[in-house]
Amino acid sequence: MPGFDTNQWAVLLLVLVLGWLLGLMSRSGASKWRRAYRAEQADHAALRAEHDTRLAAANARIAELERAAPVAGGLGAGIGGGLGNGRTGQCDDLSLIRGVGLSGAARLNDHGVHDYRDISRMSAADEAALESRMGVQPGHIARERWREQADMLAAGRHDDHRHLFS
Repeated sequence: MPGFDTNQWAVLLLVLVLGWLLGLMSRSGASKWRRAYRAEQADHAALRAEHDTRLAAANARIAELERAAPVAGGLGAGIGGGLGNGRTGQCDDLSLIRGVGLSGAARLNDHGVHDYRDISRMSAADEAALESRMGVQPGHIARERWREQADMLAAGRHDDHRHLFS
């Protein structure tokens, strides 16, 4: 390995000194970035605190509405016995009915329809009211034969239902 001559040592020393000087100079600019970073952290903390406050208020409002909501909601005397129909919170899986699906089952529960009997007891007026509240096309429940499907599922004839409606 060849050794360094005097010029190479001088260039190496000069590069080291320049690097050291640039490092010292950049430290003065770093405080500007440090201040900006701290200000951004403070803004983020304030936004997070506001978010947490709004979330807590929303959850409190939801709890208040749940306490104030009637247990047996519904569309009328024909259906919608909901949880007030003698059962202890058990709901049928309404998503098994073709044309309902998971989101439809949740919406049915929101409208007081919780089991197959609620659907099978619906009158034509109840169907129309439910369709309008759920925002589906008029006649959807009759076209999809929800009452017939609900009767089959309530009777435990899941295989027959699957064969006819799947």
